[in-house]
Amino acid sequence: MKELKILTSVDNANWDYDAEADTLYISIGEPQAGVGFDAGNGIILRYKEGTKELIGLTILGIKARASQQFCD
Repeated sequence: MKELKILTSVDNANWDYDAEADTLYISIGEPQAGVGFDAGNGIILRYKEGTKELIGLTILGIKARASQQFCD
């Protein structure tokens, strides 16, 4: 894969938390279809296939992670 283009600032980030799945979805701009890349540890990066521009990320088990970090 070519180098992924990472943004240096974001003025229009959107997010959605699915409590049932304990998953946080973060989109840069309006949510859009993209290619997912498993970055490991429950983090999935999404990017536009043609431009390799980062368009969002998904964090699995975020409440469980936070509970472990702050309650231990």
